[in-house]
Amino acid sequence: MRKLIWLYFLVTFSIILSCSQDDVEPSHFAPKFMEVPKGFDEIEFPEDNEFSQIRWELGKKLFYDPIMSIDSSVSCASCHSSELAFSDNVAFSLGVDDRIGTRNAPTLANVAYHPYYTREGGVPTLEMQILVPIQEHNEFDFNIVLLAERLKADSSYIQMSIEAYDREPDPFVITRSLACFERSLISGYSRYDHYENYGDLNALTQSEINGMELFFSDKTNCSQCHESFNFTNYAFENNGLYEEYDDVGRFRFTGNEEDLARFKVPSLRNIRLTAPYMHDGSIQSLGEVIEHYNSGGKNHLHKSSLIQPLSLTEKEKDELLAFLHSLTDDSFVTNPLFKN
Repeated sequence: MRKLIWLYFLVTFSIILSCSQDDVEPSHFAPKFMEVPKGFDEIEFPEDNEFSQIRWELGKKLFYDPIMSIDSSVSCASCHSSELAFSDNVAFSLGVDDRIGTRNAPTLANVAYHPYYTREGGVPTLEMQILVPIQEHNEFDFNIVLLAERLKADSSYIQMSIEAYDREPDPFVITRSLACFERSLISGYSRYDHYENYGDLNALTQSEINGMELFFSDKTNCSQCHESFNFTNYAFENNGLYEEYDDVGRFRFTGNEEDLARFKVPSLRNIRLTAPYMHDGSIQSLGEVIEHYNSGGKNHLHKSSLIQPLSLTEKEKDELLAFLHSLTDDSFVTNPLFKN
């Protein structure tokens, strides 16, 4: 199976390399494996976890294997579906024994670029984040040491681990290989990207262009928080979703009152596919999200000063919605390399 996957890589690349940009419309380019899209920063890999084929394969195998959970019932992919840009379509995903999660599952697209992880930003590296779902009671409810022992009963995992990291399955191997796979989930080939970065002026409709101009305007201030190539500044903000919050947000990590009900600003890439929205999945559609911001949100002590009534017309709301839809990267969610 491994040879077939990498044969696919080679064939795909040879086709791409045999064509020039003059021969193929930018909107039809198939992204290369681990290629950094135009306008994106280079990906930084930890010194102890540089990218390699076998590490990626091991991480992908683990990502889709329910062996990760205590009763072997759920996997990483159970809450992060490739068709949904590696997010989920419910407010709270189910873990072992159908236990309900506590926060909406975010997309894993472009997690390689995050400076910290979880919605309160309490985990500094992707490798460390791998530990969170393994030990969470409402997710895998397992122990990574016991998981490693379970993997050692499988000869294929032993062989792949030795090839990848020169050691049998252990917590180091589990966290590094999964992080290696997740760093490959790069999404930067939406129609917006083809318009903005690849010179395809036909990639967006006039309505989408109008929405784009509105998005980046001072009238909406959208791009003040959803900035740069990944459409987020990774800051912690309160967007006026509630007057009182059940989830304390970043306060859970820092214990500082000023962080109460502040959450990490999410990326808007593939936002059309990642409903429901907000940290608790309480808003079902993008149209409702736009209505929330158009209203100026509810009063809260820590609500961002950028959240103000927008007075958008119906036409402007439709155009803004159209632009947000243009951030969908079809090549990412249909890429067979990322599927089980």
